Amino acid sequence: EVGWQERAPRSLSGDYLETNLVEGPGGGKSTATPLPATTSVSDLFISVKTTVHYHQARLPVILKTWFQLASQQTWFFTDSEDEEFQKRTNGHMINTNCSSSHNRKALCCKMSVELDAFLDSDKKWFCHFDDDNYVNVERLVQVLGDYNHQEDWYLGKPSIRTPLEILNREPKPHTKPHITFWFATGGAGFCLSRALALKMMPIASGGRFMGIGEKIRLPDDVTMGYIIEHLLKKPLTVIDQFHSHLEPMKFISYVQGTLKQSEGRREYVE
Repeated sequence: EVGWQERAPRSLSGDYLETNLVEGPGGGKSTATPLPATTSVSDLFISVKTTVHYHQARLPVILKTWFQLASQQTWFFTDSEDEEFQKRTNGHMINTNCSSSHNRKALCCKMSVELDAFLDSDKKWFCHFDDDNYVNVERLVQVLGDYNHQEDWYLGKPSIRTPLEILNREPKPHTKPHITFWFATGGAGFCLSRALALKMMPIASGGRFMGIGEKIRLPDDVTMGYIIEHLLKKPLTVIDQFHSHLEPMKFISYVQGTLKQSEGRREYVE
């Protein structure tokens, strides 16, 4: 049903890069010439997906470290009321009323609420992270400063060697039995420009994101890629400095940047 690949290398396949991507800022790959824009931390909407099961184990580390650099811009999306952490985050805990399970439906439910919360804000960038991520806020702002929020940007990093191939579940008649697309791994973090998020509104806002996830029967980060790459035809721009737990530590050279770490796994954004 789904053509999963093993863990990805540090870049996409050579053929895809040569055919579809051009040089971006700092020698990275992008699908258009990024237009530098003045970006500050106040332009960001940072969502952190968590669950009541990990509040005590993971949130204190975040609150003592990078949260202090973006406390007004960071929101925690969870599945239960928690008076203690509501106070410690100064009211930045959002109970999604989604299940506390880690299944596809629960994950898509939370991502749907995250996306709607961003759309209801006036922020220029939506950046999603998990509760075991450490975010270098300063470096994140610098990276986003190389891109224009008024253009369509889907910034992240895949963790598969080739585009994901799934069954085409669109109503017939359709010509292709399968669909292929890239998606940014949620565990590495990803960012969307406001322009792109606004284009997603008719398709994915108001809970429709969950419906799409159910239709393709895949989790939240894959559903995000399906919507953006397949439905909207907007390509993923690879930011190689995003690192996830799927990359062996020995292959990651730490450059002053974002170290994401948690119980049993560590992730970097350089």
